[in-house]
Amino acid sequence: MKVFGGRATRELTEAICAHLQIEPGAVDIWKFSNDNTFVRVLENVREEDVFIVQTSCPPVDEALVELLILVDTMRRASARRITAVLPYYPYVRSDKKDQPRVPITARLVADLLATAGVHRVITVDLTADQIQGFFTSPVDHLTAQPILAQYFAQKKLARPVVVAPDPGAVKRAQRFAERLGAPVAFVDKRRVGGDAEVRATTVVGQVDGCQAILVDEEVDRGGSALEATELLLDKGASEVYLACTHAVLSGPGVARLSGSALSEVVVTDTVPIPVDKRWDRLTVLSIAPLIAEAMRRTHTGESVSVLFQ
Repeated sequence: MKVFGGRATRELTEAICAHLQIEPGAVDIWKFSNDNTFVRVLENVREEDVFIVQTSCPPVDEALVELLILVDTMRRASARRITAVLPYYPYVRSDKKDQPRVPITARLVADLLATAGVHRVITVDLTADQIQGFFTSPVDHLTAQPILAQYFAQKKLARPVVVAPDPGAVKRAQRFAERLGAPVAFVDKRRVGGDAEVRATTVVGQVDGCQAILVDEEVDRGGSALEATELLLDKGASEVYLACTHAVLSGPGVARLSGSALSEVVVTDTVPIPVDKRWDRLTVLSIAPLIAEAMRRTHTGESVSVLFQ
């Protein structure tokens, strides 16, 4: 078993390898003067079970191409099996054709990985479960919910309520609430003024006097989270927390969230968060133990489903 990391996930790869008690695989990645990426593996991988860790973060296209080149390199070096470990799946939002003449890029990424030589995929909290169906090879779709739920269970909130940011996320919120033994509510969103933008209009469920935990897969620019937070506080919630797996935090996201009424934003490190994007009410939990255990079980042929418990 050998684990290699792309440049987007060097720290996460080292943390995963620390849990597996192995050294990260040695690989050189650099660019020629013409901006072409070059990869050279510095150790033998013939007939090895190879795992390549690479997440999606800016520059997204560069990280994806680097992943494909790494996979091709391992295949040509005669690796026995190649597993792509994608903490945050590239182009995860583009999962359907919801308007004329648009691509389904998440499916394109799946095809590219298969063509490059990936035998198996491990990923975390896809925004749409159907993306698993884009692959003909096995996909282990992990969830960070146990990690996030354990963190909030340790806080021992007096009256927690788990809130879905929209009706489509209720099932995910229900699973999270079961782990905490808490009730569920959701934010109802309606299109305001004909073709105008979708706005949060009301909360369905009891949140008065409760500590509301907004649960979502990712937080990007933070607009929806702020809108939901203001609505929950107006409905009587004593505190509002945000729990997300992927902290994309693009554009005004950091300024919005750090200056908001949110008591705490809790995320994982599926996406690297630089120092300049952190603030005192941001808590980053490590996803490394979960991914490391999934990789170990994949290597040994054990069940991965126990990780959902």
